[in-house]
Parts: sequence; structure tokens; C-alpha cells
Amino acid sequence: MKGIKVDLGERSYPIYVEAKVLNQVGELAKKHGAGQKVALITDVNVAKYYREEVESSLEKQNFQVLCFILPDGEQTKSLKMADYLYEKLIEANFERNSVVLSLGGGVVGDLAGFVAATFMRGVSFVQIPTTLLSQTDSSVGGKVGINHRLGKNLIGAFHQPLFVVIDPEVLKTLPQREIWAGMAEVVKYGLIFDKNFFEFLSENLNDLVLLKNMESLEMVIEHCCGIKAHVVAADERESGLRRILNFGHTVGHAIEAITKYTYLRHGEAVVLGMRTMNWLSQKLELLSKDEFDQIDNFLQRMKLPPTLPDLDPKTILQKTYHDKKVTDGVLNLVLLKEIGQAVIRNDVDEKSILAALDYLRKQILVKNISTQQLKSLV
Repeated sequence: MKGIKVDLGERSYPIYVEAKVLNQVGELAKKHGAGQKVALITDVNVAKYYREEVESSLEKQNFQVLCFILPDGEQTKSLKMADYLYEKLIEANFERNSVVLSLGGGVVGDLAGFVAATFMRGVSFVQIPTTLLSQTDSSVGGKVGINHRLGKNLIGAFHQPLFVVIDPEVLKTLPQREIWAGMAEVVKYGLIFDKNFFEFLSENLNDLVLLKNMESLEMVIEHCCGIKAHVVAADERESGLRRILNFGHTVGHAIEAITKYTYLRHGEAVVLGMRTMNWLSQKLELLSKDEFDQIDNFLQRMKLPPTLPDLDPKTILQKTYHDKKVTDGVLNLVLLKEIGQAVIRNDVDEKSILAALDYLRKQILVKNISTQQLKSLV
């Protein structure tokens, strides 16, 4: 089985992308020298479909598996849940050579990875992402973490996995909303890195989201992983090039935090962030009007909840300053020079950012909840 290599010297690892590969997880773990004890961390939704197959594959190779089935949702990425897992691993006598294996989407992967990075000062970690978003983005690159009530992913680490296993077939059990949310990260790669890929997505969006051509979808996943592997190999710790992967995320994370991670999927919030940065890119005369229109028309095709809260631009801007991309009190914004080429700017004034957020408010955020409900969110 061939893998996409994330080249990080002694921390290099492969990403295996293949249909119906879950029954080979045990063999791969043995091949990569995984320790005998494996903590399989998943959530209630994924467990009913894929836990048994993965657990059986590991046990056939004589691994001792301890399974944790967690609640679904962004609230699971918390210190409280991490502490619960630490306690159970200690009680089960897990050691430095033990393994934490994530079977789930980005929430499970981030939490499990954070536990792996911090338990015993770091144990081996395996990612088996089961959502389009995690398969194309969050499972690759070693960024792991948990949320704080004041912001998303503010507590975390860089902890590269032993290997990553991606089976596109598992996407068939996902709701359509999750597929659309994952497509936001897919589109991001075209916008920041590969114009031809963006054009392919434009022509094939509906078929990809409806899973009509699994071979094409597998190619898309491989392409996204390949781009991210290239970027991570060049800038593992996000001091330069890797920052472009945050396109749409600064505003997206702020909106997620304001709505307490309950109203929008991560990818949906990123769509809102990308529309904001697209408008700002054109307003600052970095991006042509024609390409702005092309991008905006595409992003309007991305399905979002039918109604969204009317959040004040000043509130969103204030929340962005809790983001990890802030340096010395200054926002580092990812903007577009053209489709396929991103640029980092730290000199954009607040007036321009507020104008972009006001554009988003007028175009997208339709007031549909009471003032009292809105205050409870903010």
C-alpha cells in the first residue's frame, strides 16, 4: 500500500488513502512499531459504524485495545474531557510506548492528539479521520488541541502522528451537512494554492458532495493531503508558509466562539470567513474584481444553515484578537492576490476589517433570532 509522505526528517510519516482500508489498521500499526496497548478514542456516532472493524483488526495483531466512546460535538474538546482520559489511561497502566488512536472527525482527532502529546510527555498517535474535513485537513500536520471558553484551539501542541489512515468509503455514512462543511477546507486548498484544482472543484462540486464518483473524491482527498504535506514539510511550526492554511479561519473561529460552538459546523464558519477575506482582498486591490466575483459565486454555492444569527461586526472583530494568528496584538490575515496564491498581511487597519465584516453581515448573516437569544450567545 502506497502512502503520501509527510517529510519531517525523523518525524516523517505516511498518509494511506484507500477504500476499505480499515481492516488493515492492525497490520499497519504492527508495521510501524506501535506499542502493545492502544487507546481507541472515538465518538458515539462513529463507534456504531466503525469501532468493531478497527478494534478487531488491532486485536488480530495481538494489540490490547481500550476503547473510549465520547459524546459528539465541539464541546468534547475540553480540559475536562482530557483529564477524564488521562485518569483512565493511568488506571489502565498505559506506558510511554503505548498508542492513542483517534477514530473520528476533527474534534476527536484534536482531543486524542492533545492527550497523546501530553500524556507521559508524549506517546505515539494514529489518526483515522472519518469526516471529509478531517480527511483533507485536520488529520494531517500534527496540530492538536482543545478549546477554551474564550477561543478555539487556544490550548494545544504540535504532535505528529505515527501514520494516518483514510478510507473515503466511510463518508457514505455522513449527513450531507457534514460533507458540505468538509468541502470548505477542500475549496480552501484551491483558493490558496492551486487554481486548476479550484476550477476542477467548480465544475464537479455537486457530484463530489453527493458522492457520485468515489474515485474522483479519493483523488481530491489525496490532492489535499499532498498540498498540506508539502506545506507542513516546508513549515511545520506555522512560522511562515503554513499560515496560508488559515485562510478564512480567523473570522470563522471568532464566529464559532461567539456562538459557543453550537450553531455552525467548523467548515460552515470557514465559508463565512473566506467570503469576508475574499471581499477584503478585492477592497485592498490585491484581487481583481473578476476573480472576486468568481470566488464569491462559488462560495455562495456552499450550503449553510438556512438562517444565521445577526452578529455585530465589532463583536466578531473583538473576538478575532483571541485567535492564535495574533502577533504582538496585530492580526495576521490571509488574503488572496489571485486564485491559487495567498498572501499574509499584518498591516490591515480595523476600519477595513470592520467594513469586510459589515459586508458579510449584509450578505449572509440574516437576523432571525430574538435580541434576548442573541445576547445569550454573545
